[in-house]
Amino acid sequence: MGRVDWRVHAALLFVQITFGAFPVVGKAVLVHLSPLAVAGLRVLVAAPVLLALAWRLERVRFPRGHLKELALLGFLGVFANQVLFIVGLARTTATNAAILMPSIPVFTVLVAAVLGVERLSKHRALGVGLAVVGALVLLDPTSFSLAGGTSLGDVLILLNCLAYAAYLVLQRPLLQRLPALTLIAWAFVLGGVGVLAVAVPSLAAAPLAVVPAAAWVGTAYIVLIPTALNYALNTWAIRRSSAALAATYTTLQPVVAALLGTAFLAERVGVRQLAGFTLIVGGLAILGGPGQRRGRQ
Repeated sequence: MGRVDWRVHAALLFVQITFGAFPVVGKAVLVHLSPLAVAGLRVLVAAPVLLALAWRLERVRFPRGHLKELALLGFLGVFANQVLFIVGLARTTATNAAILMPSIPVFTVLVAAVLGVERLSKHRALGVGLAVVGALVLLDPTSFSLAGGTSLGDVLILLNCLAYAAYLVLQRPLLQRLPALTLIAWAFVLGGVGVLAVAVPSLAAAPLAVVPAAAWVGTAYIVLIPTALNYALNTWAIRRSSAALAATYTTLQPVVAALLGTAFLAERVGVRQLAGFTLIVGGLAILGGPGQRRGRQ
């Protein structure tokens, strides 16, 4: 028992700061590219990058003995997660998507407890609960809207959250047997096959030649940072902490959205936003403090 390494917190913080901009950047890119075309581009670029990094840094070949586990992780964390999110985002509002994201740590703790991967202690429940409440306070759930036919998109985003939560939990035991980059690279390849299977028609029909430079910059950001780099960092951090801690950090995404709104849209940060941020930080402090066990709990 001891404190989680500060580098784990730094990695998870970076992941959520950069991923927090995804819905904003994604909405701009989706004006010019279809959701499945974006998903296809993500795996076409990220999978080779992750494979190259895994080979260069870990020199591990394809782990045949773990094919089923890696295929399941690829289905949940790459295929279901990416396809459900980008298709759902195109069918709902960025606000609705942000409000639904705090369900990730709740799903994660419940899945981990049901599968016996991580124990649901009072300490952990308190930390997750504070962070989720903080995110909801900051987001103001009363702004959730079903106007404009967002129901399907909202359901897809919620299913995305459940798939990602299960992915976070199930990779934890496998990380005791495989290096982090090797795990995420092969999970990405196996899950990416499914993504490409449904994305090829959209990629073939995409007007790539007339996509403006700004949209390509946004696509490059989505592919390289929230996809390749963040998947690797998140997996590395989970190996050294817990799925619950990594999932609870997702509650920082609305904080990032609020700060971006303040910086670029002249929106004001008020008492509600400050209160929500304080609760989130409190929850993360509890989860990352000396009461947080490393490994199975």
